[in-house]
Amino acid sequence: MRTSRLTLACCSLALCALPLAAQPPMPKPGPEHALLKKFVGDWNATVKMMGGESKAVATFKMDLGGFWLSLDFKGEFEGQKFEGKGTTGFDPIKKKYVGTWVDSMSPSLTVMEGAFDKDGKTFTELGEGPGMDGKLMKMKNIHQFKDNDTIVFTMYQVKDGKDEEMMTITYKRKK
Repeated sequence: MRTSRLTLACCSLALCALPLAAQPPMPKPGPEHALLKKFVGDWNATVKMMGGESKAVATFKMDLGGFWLSLDFKGEFEGQKFEGKGTTGFDPIKKKYVGTWVDSMSPSLTVMEGAFDKDGKTFTELGEGPGMDGKLMKMKNIHQFKDNDTIVFTMYQVKDGKDEEMMTITYKRKK
């Protein structure tokens, strides 16, 4: 009886392991994810928008197994506290970078798709997000890596096929 139980237990374990062995290997971050590491760090930010300028701080980190770059952004706009969160990752099905953005001044989600240039010095995203009038608008974001410690982010509204600059953020890596 004891031998039968032991044999049954071993067979059960072996049968349970079979589906695991048949599974494809777990995905791992690839070279596309390595490019996102350029953002990683703590940054001071200078925001220029609508003729004004304000200060903010940002933290970028690789998250969720190294697949997603997450951004926590905190600052003030026109005297109001502002907080935003973003995610960016490479979607192997779409063969594009995909990103999301949410913040404390809008109940709507911004969704973007993008790519790095061949030198990896410029990251451009296109998508849709909430406009000042509360309606969806077409957007374009460009991140320029000036050096290892400086990123210039420019956000555009795309209207009638033309880019209209809305905001520029200059990130300087905290030392």
